[in-house]
Amino acid sequence: MNIGEVARRSGVARSTVSYALSGKRPVSDQTRRRIQQVIDELDYRPSATARALKEGRTRTVGLVIPPADARLTSMQLGFVASVVEAAARVDLDVLLSPSGGDHDGSFERLVGGRRVDGVILMEIRLRDPRVASLAQTQTPFVTIGRVAEPDGTWWVDVDYATLVGQCVEHLVDLGHRHIALVNRPAGMVAAGYGPGRRAREGFAEAVGRRAVSGSEFCCEDDIAGGERCVAEILAARPATTAIVTVNEAALPGVQRGLERAGHEIPRTFSIAGVAADQWAQEFRPPLSAADVPALEMGAIAMDLLVERLADPDAPARHRLFVPPISLRGSTGPAPRPSARPAFLRPTSPTWLRETAED
Repeated sequence: MNIGEVARRSGVARSTVSYALSGKRPVSDQTRRRIQQVIDELDYRPSATARALKEGRTRTVGLVIPPADARLTSMQLGFVASVVEAAARVDLDVLLSPSGGDHDGSFERLVGGRRVDGVILMEIRLRDPRVASLAQTQTPFVTIGRVAEPDGTWWVDVDYATLVGQCVEHLVDLGHRHIALVNRPAGMVAAGYGPGRRAREGFAEAVGRRAVSGSEFCCEDDIAGGERCVAEILAARPATTAIVTVNEAALPGVQRGLERAGHEIPRTFSIAGVAADQWAQEFRPPLSAADVPALEMGAIAMDLLVERLADPDAPARHRLFVPPISLRGSTGPAPRPSARPAFLRPTSPTWLRETAED
C-alpha cells in the first residue's frame, strides 16, 4: 500500500496526503479526518521518508567504516554490530559508508546530502579531515577513537598508550629485556592512525622508563603479514624474547612464525597485547591481553549520538576505556639463554624503530 492508494480512496491529490502527513501545509480538519480514516482502514504506515518530512529528521544515522576493499577485523566488526543493534533499540536505521582510498565520495555524499541525522566515525587519525568536515557542516557526530586534540568533540576510545605500557611492564617484571612492538600497517601509522601512534608512544615511554631494549615493527593486518613480521623481528633483533601487539588480525601469523622458528610459547617466547576477546581466546595458549570491549564501545557511541541529537547544545562527552590486562597462558618468565634456539644471540639495550620515519 502506498500514498497514491490513500489519495485515491480519500478523493484527494497525493500532495494533499503528503501535506496531511508532514504538516508542511495546512489541510482542513474534514479532509485530514477523511485521510486518517482511510489510513486506519488500510493499516497504512507512512514510509521513512514521510516520517522524516513530518519530524524534520531522517531517523537514519551514518556509520563510516574502513574501505570496502579492506577486511574488517573482529574488533571493527564488533563496533559495527553493536552500533546497529543499539540503533535498532531506539528505532533508528544505520547507513554504512566506506571511507578512505577511492571511497571519499561516499563520505562526501553522506555528509553533504543530508542523508542522515548524525554520524559515527571509525578509525580516527590524529589529524582527521573527516572530523573537520563534520564539524564544519554542523553534522552531529561521535568518533570511535579520538583526534590529537579532542576537546569539544564526542568520542569513545581505548587508552592504547597506557595499555601497551602495562603490557611492557608485565613482560619486564617477568624478566624480559628485549621486547618488540608489533604495530598496525606502516601506511596507517604514517598517516597518523590514532591507536598505532599512541601504541608507539606508550611502548617507547615504557621501555625507556624500564631501561630495556625495545623495537617497533609495523605489520600488515593478516596472517601472512604476521609471519613476515616475526621473521623480520628474529632477523633484525635476535635477542627478542617477547612481543607486545596491537595487531589482532596478524596474531595467527605471529603464532605460526614463532612456532616455525622453533619457539614454544611461553617457555621460550612470550606475547601480550591489546585485542578483542575473540582473538585473545583463540590464540594458543590464550593471549595475555587487555580485552577491547568493542560491543560496549559501539553501544556507548550510539548512546552518545542519540543524546547529542536530542540536545544539540549539550556539552561534549567522552568515554576512555582502560580494561585490565587479563593474564593468560601466553606470557611467562624470560627464558635462560640455554632454553632459546641456538641461532639467537643477545644485543645491547636500545630503542629502535624498524619503520620509515614519518
